[in-house]
Amino acid sequence: MRIAQVAPLYERVPPLLYGGTERVVSYLTEELVRLGHQVTLFASGDSITAAKLIAPCERALRLDKKCQDSLSYHVVMLDQVFHRRSEFDIVHFHIDYLHFPVSNRTGIRNITTLHGRLDLPELSVVYRQFPNVPLLSISNAQRRPLAFANWRATVYHGLPPGLLSLESKEGDYLAFLGRISPEKRVDRAIVIAKLSGIPLRIAAKVDRADQEYFEAHIKPLLDHPLIEFIGEIGEKEKQEFLGGARALLFPIDWPEPFGLAMIEALACGTPVIAFRRGSVPEIIDHGRAGFIVDSVEEAVKAVDRVGSLSRTECRKIFERRFSASRMAGDYVREYTRLLAGDRPEVAGIDAWAPLTRL
Repeated sequence: MRIAQVAPLYERVPPLLYGGTERVVSYLTEELVRLGHQVTLFASGDSITAAKLIAPCERALRLDKKCQDSLSYHVVMLDQVFHRRSEFDIVHFHIDYLHFPVSNRTGIRNITTLHGRLDLPELSVVYRQFPNVPLLSISNAQRRPLAFANWRATVYHGLPPGLLSLESKEGDYLAFLGRISPEKRVDRAIVIAKLSGIPLRIAAKVDRADQEYFEAHIKPLLDHPLIEFIGEIGEKEKQEFLGGARALLFPIDWPEPFGLAMIEALACGTPVIAFRRGSVPEIIDHGRAGFIVDSVEEAVKAVDRVGSLSRTECRKIFERRFSASRMAGDYVREYTRLLAGDRPEVAGIDAWAPLTRL
């Protein structure tokens, strides 16, 4: 199959440091190439891939201090995609709704994975304007605000099995991995660690938009002997960071669409203690892969119980549910169905149904 993958240009594929969407695009692209498909990747010029790379910009825009208007490069990329549309059987977009006005009118076979939150009020206007654009979600929970949209399937993220490995020995600290932002609630993680009396290591990115929040609300909390702020880490550091942890704290306070850090932890055999929001109940097998909690108090109790969980079982759950090969297989199945003109098999199904394929 001739497949185009269209990635955001903010991070390279795969990212040097933080970047969930671009990381998933990389895992998917490389697995599709391994399976023998002809893959073209539209991404920044510093991307590393076995696919054919077409680069609208030389380097990832977030790390390019000279870039003042990131939208311009995305417009150029869309023009490149549609000029080459005859070269592809299907185009897989990962850039939200930016392409809708063009892809909706060209007759090109395309599908879009939405990677972000969908509960913003303005989004309803967009998706009602383009009701026929075929969409894929990364969790069933992600769909809830736009249940009326043209959803074809849910495809959970996956990682290459060899990327991270099982660390069978329980660690002596708690871990927080992600972004510093109000909805990620690192402040909760700090409280949980202090009440548990267990060290917390924080590996997190601080975006410009969240710098003021970090300085005013989080930085004052870091001056404590149990709390260590490491900063942003890349792929190479995650094995030691997550594998050496007793548990990953995922104390979110927003409708998380997926939460890549959770399956990265499971790949290392590290259980996850997560708040019951967004995709969490779909990803974490309560009592086996970690604990789902509803309060700080419950999280502290979960820290005490986490030693009873099998790290080997956590790894097995990852291998069964969240491998890159499973993810690529799910996507290829949806490409095939779309090219065959198939409609989703069940119309009007509850968007909260615990199914990977709808």
